[in-house]
Amino acid sequence: MVYLDNSATTLKKPIDVYKAVNDCMLNFGANPGRASHKMARLLQEKVYEVREEISSFFNISDPGRLIFTFNATDAISTAILGYLSEGDHVVTTPMEHNSVYRPLNYMKDKGIDYTVCNADVYGRVRWEDIEKCIRPDTSLCIVIHASNVCGTINDIREIGKNLKKRNITFMVDASQSAGVIPIDVEKDFVDILAFSGHKALMGPQGTGGLYVKEGIDIRPLRLGGTGSYSLDMFQPEEYPDRLESGTLNGWGILGLGEGVRFIKKRGIHSILSYEKELCAKLLSNLSVIKNVNIAGYMSTTCRLGVISFTSPKMLPEEIASVLDNEYYVAVRAGYHCAPLSHRILGTYDTGTVRISLGCFNTVSEIDYVSKALSDILA
Repeated sequence: MVYLDNSATTLKKPIDVYKAVNDCMLNFGANPGRASHKMARLLQEKVYEVREEISSFFNISDPGRLIFTFNATDAISTAILGYLSEGDHVVTTPMEHNSVYRPLNYMKDKGIDYTVCNADVYGRVRWEDIEKCIRPDTSLCIVIHASNVCGTINDIREIGKNLKKRNITFMVDASQSAGVIPIDVEKDFVDILAFSGHKALMGPQGTGGLYVKEGIDIRPLRLGGTGSYSLDMFQPEEYPDRLESGTLNGWGILGLGEGVRFIKKRGIHSILSYEKELCAKLLSNLSVIKNVNIAGYMSTTCRLGVISFTSPKMLPEEIASVLDNEYYVAVRAGYHCAPLSHRILGTYDTGTVRISLGCFNTVSEIDYVSKALSDILA
């Protein structure tokens, strides 16, 4: 099987990820922070080490402001539903995932309003697009770092710098970018960062995170046991306990920690460079195949290794089915939970076939899927 659906989840992980999960499950997979026995204390210590590891990865000065979540959707919902109040206005982009749109639409009944700014035909959002939508009551701006449909990268540093001047909270969805594009919450002026653990960060499914800058408060969606202040029947005010009720995914978090260590050891710039090489190769191969229409940029300057395309010959679902059943290639077809992106890219009627690359893919796999598509669409 040639796996090219890394934007959904990475299939192959570094070997140390599997080892960490297995070791924890077999030897000390107790409840972190919920008991005084050795196994519980050990897992609690190791979870905190991962909290520190990830914090240094994103240049988060206080590890306590890093919240472990179950995925990026969990993180985004926690932030949106917990931060906004009646009368607030939000600016967001047409390239967002439904993880953003659905909570915002839910909050409209709570007195929240939002505006979707413009993007160019390649799916890129610029500060000027956002600035036009800002109102006196704008309290939050949500921007996807890299599109999960076409891979287009937004300049979050420029956007964040300008939002800071206007005292508007800046939230970034780094589901696709965390682990492959360097993110520095201080230099990028990010106030709230949501990320997935099971994609480019190489962790297991059921992991993700939310960074909340000091001075920003988010109301908890889940309330209950935290292992701290057990005699107090009210939710703790201190982070991360305020937003981490219930048993953490201990062994998943340890696996995520090993994924982050792998990225640090290999070098995030090296990973990005390699994925861009694969992406450039695939773009070049697809550009000479008849009946392939590529969405987004044709260069890798402003895109990740995520390529979407359509064909007048076959529907995306048909292409993906043939790739799966006859060529043993795993891709994704459809709308990728990002409906407005397809209006921008001109693919709203059909959706797209999405090929998403990872650092464990190879040049030979790129050539193989290119040949398969050439045969299918001939």
